[in-house]
Amino acid sequence: MDLSEIRQEIDQIDNELIALFLRRMHCSEEVARYKIANGVPVFDAAREQKILDKVAGLAGEEYAGAARLLYSSIMAVSREKQHQMMDSGDAIRRLAQTAPRVLPRIERVACPGVSGSFTHRAAQRLFPESEPSFCVNFEDVFEAVARGEADFGVVPVENSTAGSVNAVFDLIMKHRFFIVGATSLHIHHHLCALPDSGTITDVYSHPQALAQCSDMLQANGYHTHEFSNTAAAAQMLANTRQPHTAVLCPRRAAEEYGLTILQEDVQNVKNNCTRFIAISRTCYLPEDARKISLCFSIPHLPGSLNGVLCRFAMNGLNLTKIESRPIPGKTFEYDFYLDFTGSLHDPHSLNLIAALSDELPRFSFLGNYREDEEMGET
Repeated sequence: MDLSEIRQEIDQIDNELIALFLRRMHCSEEVARYKIANGVPVFDAAREQKILDKVAGLAGEEYAGAARLLYSSIMAVSREKQHQMMDSGDAIRRLAQTAPRVLPRIERVACPGVSGSFTHRAAQRLFPESEPSFCVNFEDVFEAVARGEADFGVVPVENSTAGSVNAVFDLIMKHRFFIVGATSLHIHHHLCALPDSGTITDVYSHPQALAQCSDMLQANGYHTHEFSNTAAAAQMLANTRQPHTAVLCPRRAAEEYGLTILQEDVQNVKNNCTRFIAISRTCYLPEDARKISLCFSIPHLPGSLNGVLCRFAMNGLNLTKIESRPIPGKTFEYDFYLDFTGSLHDPHSLNLIAALSDELPRFSFLGNYREDEEMGET
């Protein structure tokens, strides 16, 4: 057979496969009608595992894994259709209808650190009509929101150089607050000290800042010390007047606490950016929201994560972040955090989230919000 003949045969097989796929989906619709009439849930893990084992056996050793992958995708499509017919995810659908569309204009906002910090700038960018109150650390911000002392909290979640802020993701998983906004800032770290501080031997700053400036710190042989916040480190140095000591902090913090900039822009990567989120106990769903966040765990079955992720591709949704964090008290079990572009006001996104909320353990919808497309300067 030449290439054109082989391709002709492939085309014929594809026509037959599509016809069989459509027959299978018709059967899925009949299954959904039965489940609606008899109150049976969509997801049947034992049934799906039995099918996967069967097709793997039929495919033989060479193609067993490929057959599992193919049928995992087919069954994901089938579940999606059944969920749509059964209007799964009552709580999510109710939230989409009832959640307020507009954030209040006057808010009590909490953020970590002190005046002049990067998070302070992010809070002003997200809530320009409010002056935030300051907390010692990330956990205090979440606790302030939990106790109702703040309507919103602003915290950093990831940096383009140092990666995710793990402590914040752990707190997100613990509290399951709603994310109601996000912004990104260009981060410029400056090496700052008191006038006439002498030869610098020690540098204080937040662990993320130390990581983002590691090249300069190692090249100079500085002793590094972790501090709760970049601006708080600047405030500490201004109060204690320690000789031979510098901090890594924003320009605003250096100016506010009377420090001299010894060296500008000492971060490893010049295009250094940090993403910040605003958290709330209340869900807000702006009509122009384009970012969705979820968290969930998955069943301990081969291909479970792929079975979830392929659903996003099937609906034309672009994943922008996936993060896994250990579940406290469990051994090698994880929650997954997911960001993707979409709107709960769009039926495709709503149907997918409603379906996942019924299927996945420890599922939480964390919000649908606006995110600044242009990065602010610090």
